[in-house]
Amino acid sequence: MSRTVVVTGGSSGVGLAAAEQFAAAGDEVVLVGRTPARLEQAARRVPGATVMRADFEDLDQVRDLAARIGERYPRIDILANNAGGMVEHYRRTKDGFEATVQGNHLAPFLLTHLLRDRLTGGRVVNTSSRAHQRGAPDPDDLAGNPARFRSFPAYGAAKTANILFAAEAARRWPGITSVSFHPGVVRSNFGVGKVTRFFYKYAPFLVTPEKAGALLVWLATTDGLTNGGYYVDHHLEKPAAHASDPAAAARLWDASEEATGVRG
Repeated sequence: MSRTVVVTGGSSGVGLAAAEQFAAAGDEVVLVGRTPARLEQAARRVPGATVMRADFEDLDQVRDLAARIGERYPRIDILANNAGGMVEHYRRTKDGFEATVQGNHLAPFLLTHLLRDRLTGGRVVNTSSRAHQRGAPDPDDLAGNPARFRSFPAYGAAKTANILFAAEAARRWPGITSVSFHPGVVRSNFGVGKVTRFFYKYAPFLVTPEKAGALLVWLATTDGLTNGGYYVDHHLEKPAAHASDPAAAARLWDASEEATGVRG
């Protein structure tokens, strides 16, 4: 039976590889990305996919994306919250938040909320990272401080937010299976600065996008997963202490509701 699958960050890397595998299985795929040229190239690799553009650094575009998806699809079986990345220098979005936490957490948090009624009985897979060990989000200061901004800790905090979101969604929305996962250190255009980008393109031990995409597909389609769990290479693992705290997850959820305007 064909499933409806929404993949954000679907124009390259892990998202595109997963989208190709979903499509090969006969699923109806919605590819979401930011860059028109990359989306056009991705669409040629995923025949029959519906392509939708949205920049997650603009929450109005996320709201519009949710409306377009909702108009077309009465049910969504799988939402892969895969979009995200690292920001080299401090940047505040038009919505007033630090760009890393908005692009990696607040935008997918908002999108998932707006599609919640269509996801009942379905699954949400959040792409996190072992980089979560390097930082924790501050629910009281999602705008951040330019003077203290560092790329890797900011990215780590956003990846912690992905794990906390999945865990808290499992508690608040038991009718939807929500998980997060570490895809491995994937060969991609990820990173900031020439040295980091070179590493993510050419280091010999990197995971291929196809292998990481297969893990995403496995998490989206396998029965018996732990709702709210964090997975690494097909295994349930306990994340760092700051990413395993239910109180921290609840505080972040409340702050994220307020920030995105979905409270109540």
